[in-house]
Amino acid sequence: MVPGDTHHLAVDMVLCMTKLPTDKVSIWLLLQILISLALIFYIQRMWHTPADVQCPVLERKASWEQSRIIILLWTLPFNDPFNLNQCAELFGITGCFFTSDRRFYRNADAVIFHHADLMNRPNDLPHWPQPLNQRWIWFNLESPVHISYLDRLDNMMNLTMTYRRDSDIFTPYGWALLSKEPQNFNIPAKSRLVAWATSNWNPNLRRVHYYEELKKHLQVDVFGPGNLQLGRDEQTAVLSQYKFYLAFENSETRDYITEKLWNNALLSRTVPVVLGPTRENYERFLPAEAFIHVDDFPSAKELAEFLLALDKDDERYQKYFTWRSHYEVVGSINWQTHYCKACVFLQNNPTYKTIPSIMKWFV
Repeated sequence: MVPGDTHHLAVDMVLCMTKLPTDKVSIWLLLQILISLALIFYIQRMWHTPADVQCPVLERKASWEQSRIIILLWTLPFNDPFNLNQCAELFGITGCFFTSDRRFYRNADAVIFHHADLMNRPNDLPHWPQPLNQRWIWFNLESPVHISYLDRLDNMMNLTMTYRRDSDIFTPYGWALLSKEPQNFNIPAKSRLVAWATSNWNPNLRRVHYYEELKKHLQVDVFGPGNLQLGRDEQTAVLSQYKFYLAFENSETRDYITEKLWNNALLSRTVPVVLGPTRENYERFLPAEAFIHVDDFPSAKELAEFLLALDKDDERYQKYFTWRSHYEVVGSINWQTHYCKACVFLQNNPTYKTIPSIMKWFV
């Protein structure tokens, strides 16, 4: 029987029931017919379940997929389309096939769930059993302060993929790569003092309070909504004219060191003044002389005095760039960079495990 026949069968059954006598045998038959009818409608409903909630099946792996690890992106991050299969071209990494087509679910070796999207659609999880040995990977780049829905992931995820160094798959916003040979590094000409670019002006955040105190003692040029304009294509050129950049994070949590440091400050070849996790935490990512930490000073006033003194002492200022001769800054991280890291990790066949509580680990 094909799904299209069920409607006609149901109509025939209803017509038949209207002609039945009312003795006990007929009542029994009527109950059997009703049960059968309910079963038919149930089967029909399953056949016509929308594609996003039924269990997608590919009969077998295509021959070109046999030797590859299949990684399903449950959602494209923020619905931002990009070329999924560029690991070989960008990084020389082969052996993985990425897809966002949920029909690959049963064949996928791993499924990556981007939490910012999952958080907005908490019921958008697979509604069918997890295939044997398939890894579910929790992917998150936001700090604990700005996410929710973690308690509903208990005993569901197998691997973590975040900016935290203790993640299974470590996906930071950037890093300093030790050079094989000393590099020539030129400090751009500097004509301005301090810059800060921010799109989230939350007066309750410490970084805003700190800026309000700092600006009482020196000039800070602020870029963003309601302030100076800074186009994405001109960011590096403009910020490189400043001696210092306020790389102030919106959260002071472990390892949460974002593009504010790697892109805005370091790729623009300016000295970052950081507010975020502890100095010790930053030094796990950068040499100690690569940045100035606000916690090194009793108050914003003392920090301002220190920056003004450096402004007048070229020799002391230039020492903040000495480390650049031995390190290459890797920033401007894209989605492919993160996902290709997952490919490499899965190729090493990690031990299968289930994480009891993402919340207890991450928060």
